[in-house]
Amino acid sequence: LRVNQEEVPENCSSIQDEEHDADISKHRQKIAENKDQMRTNVIQEIMNTERVYIKHLKDICEGYIRQCRKHTGMFTTAQLNTIFGNIEDIYKFQRKFLKDLEKQYNKEEPHLSEIGTCFLQHQEGFAIYSEYCNNHPSACIELSKLMKQGKYRHFFEACRLLQQMIDIAIDGFLLTPVQKICKYPLQLAELLKYTTQEH
Repeated sequence: LRVNQEEVPENCSSIQDEEHDADISKHRQKIAENKDQMRTNVIQEIMNTERVYIKHLKDICEGYIRQCRKHTGMFTTAQLNTIFGNIEDIYKFQRKFLKDLEKQYNKEEPHLSEIGTCFLQHQEGFAIYSEYCNNHPSACIELSKLMKQGKYRHFFEACRLLQQMIDIAIDGFLLTPVQKICKYPLQLAELLKYTTQEH
């Protein structure tokens, strides 16, 4: 009896070791899959926010700036430069950036997308945001002066409706580039968190 009792644990322990190894292996696989899923989520968030942002920039350039330029009696060139800054340059830059991001995006396996290179290739281009951000307080002052008059409030609202833009006032739209440039470091930090060393 005693001999049998001693032998059984030996056999059991080797079976238990195998089961334990299999559990660890499954657990590791689950963690890896989870990490891939998290990375997919971050990549898709970056891609989606980029597409929405381009739409906002397009709306500002075509919905507001184009209409304002037609009404020379209402706006001077200097006023438009103050209000909109270099947002048209930003729109041009971001279109190119998005195009390159789309090329790097892996539709079949999004977690394998290598979008870091896009940020490195365009790092100097992002410098155009400093001009826009530095000008933003002046834009807000100029805009609030105009908004005290009913005709300007109605004009900007008409532009928004004509372009079928979402229900945000013009100052909200003009804040988006400032918010966007601040969001990139957060998105990249999140991406890095779910990126393996060997990626």
